[in-house]
Amino acid sequence: MPSPSTATRAEQRSPSAPGPAAGPALAAAPSGRPRGVPLGVIALCTAVTAANVYLAIPLLALIARGFGIPASGAGWVASVAQLGYALGLLFFAPLGDTADRRRLVAVLSVVTGLALVVAALAPGLPALAAAVLVACAATVVPQLLVPLVAERAPAERRARHVSAVVAGLFTGGVAARVLGGLAGQAFGWRAVFWGAAVLTVAVGLLTTALLPPETRPRRASHPLRAAASLPRLVISSPVLRAACLRQGGLFGAWSALWTAVTLLLTAPSGPYHLSTGTAGLFGLFGLASTVAAPVCGVFIDRFGTGRVLAAGYVLVAVSVPLFWLGGRQLWALCVAAVLIHAGFVAGQVANQTRALAATDAPSTANTAYVGSAFLAGAGASALAGPAFGAWGWNGVCVIACACVAVGLLGWLRPVAGTRG
Repeated sequence: MPSPSTATRAEQRSPSAPGPAAGPALAAAPSGRPRGVPLGVIALCTAVTAANVYLAIPLLALIARGFGIPASGAGWVASVAQLGYALGLLFFAPLGDTADRRRLVAVLSVVTGLALVVAALAPGLPALAAAVLVACAATVVPQLLVPLVAERAPAERRARHVSAVVAGLFTGGVAARVLGGLAGQAFGWRAVFWGAAVLTVAVGLLTTALLPPETRPRRASHPLRAAASLPRLVISSPVLRAACLRQGGLFGAWSALWTAVTLLLTAPSGPYHLSTGTAGLFGLFGLASTVAAPVCGVFIDRFGTGRVLAAGYVLVAVSVPLFWLGGRQLWALCVAAVLIHAGFVAGQVANQTRALAATDAPSTANTAYVGSAFLAGAGASALAGPAFGAWGWNGVCVIACACVAVGLLGWLRPVAGTRG
């Protein structure tokens, strides 16, 4: 799912720190608008745009049926979506530090909407994948809005404001898997893309209209220069490198299992034979992420990142054999879904805490961290579909095990001076 890019950094700031927070707050919108309206719309915008990354996952069986191909042959569309988001993080998210974010939100929302329209009209799988790639690259609006809220919110309410936007990120991922599956079952997969296009443009432009004007001086934007600095930053920081590796492993395992679970639940020759809409309801287990995130934040403040990281990895490691058992037992699949979401979020919060504090360039470090996680997720998703077609659910679980093992490499060289 898209990560809360700068929430941790915002929480680490002092409530009384001067700077952007002392400027016009988002809650105090112009023209006497109600104080809670802009923040609510911003949270809605993050949910809608984050949902686009996961829109295709509950629709894979319907897409494959519509194009007359095996269900496993459509699985790589989910990996293309994650790859597109990683590219957007690389090239568009850094512009939030230098450009007019109101204009960026408007432009990216319109581009996303147009790409989703092209996806709805796609005559074949390659055209659909290309449109999804563009749509997800442009749907990085949350990575512009989260830091904006952190800067503009009143100091005494900053954490609550940021938490509302972060909740939108998790909710969007859940809504895409649940509502997308139900809508696809009722109206077809193309209608889901049409609806997402209209919703993205409408909410994006509404958010743009409600955002306060930028008061900071703008500088020339050089996204290619920022992207070129990422490898050097990762190589020079062992803490950042370890965080990227650990979370890449967790996100890879999550992506492989969650991409293929729809194929397992809906396969005619499988054990469950569920409809697409019913299988989409399985996404409700993603609400475990929304519950776990604030709890993990409290535990990190109290116990440090090390224990939360360890707990997250234990949860994911336990979930993988339960997922394997879930190939035949539905109860095991349900328990595994809760565990992997809780473990994934625990790793996300803890690893991001370390990544943002690892260098003196937190925005660039965050781009490297989130981008590497999504690249790992895209690779695992790309392997999950063919593995399911060739070896069934067992093949997908092997990929998840391999991802967890790769992530464990981030633990082999403890870094001195890291808390926890």
